[in-house]
Amino acid sequence: MRRLFLISLLGTSLAWAGPNDPSKFEATPLGVQRAVYQFNFANPQDLEQGLGYLNNHLKALKQFGDVANSRLVVVMHGNELHMLSRSNRAAYPDIYDELKTLVDQGVLFKVCRNAAKFRGYAPEDFYDVVTVVPAAMTELVKWQAQGYAYISGDVIQRTRRVDAPAVAPKSN
Repeated sequence: MRRLFLISLLGTSLAWAGPNDPSKFEATPLGVQRAVYQFNFANPQDLEQGLGYLNNHLKALKQFGDVANSRLVVVMHGNELHMLSRSNRAAYPDIYDELKTLVDQGVLFKVCRNAAKFRGYAPEDFYDVVTVVPAAMTELVKWQAQGYAYISGDVIQRTRRVDAPAVAPKSN
């Protein structure tokens, strides 16, 4: 009898929730976070969206976590490397300041030497806010072995919300 009552109570409580009820926000404390991002973008300009991911991560840590003791590392080996070259400053005039702002907040930027060489760059061709490392894959393993969570910085075409038009009630 008690089981039947509990099942009935559960069914009733589920009936109260529905498609018109709002979702919930979970403001669980984040604590200290250590993450290594992989950027391997097809288009140099995709780095802008990748930097947005980092800014959002830091913003959440400032609000809900321990940003002072957290660390974010970015390993880059795609066409975003073109934006990091001092010789391309005229083409991407604002990128250095964006990178510097993130570095000042503790973000580390690592560039794959192999990817740089393939694209025609030497280590000294990059801005002072990045460090060239032997290989992207070995760098990712190094940070993960130190307990850093891996985050793929894939870029997608973002879309904005579109509200559905109101549906008129059916007439009989």
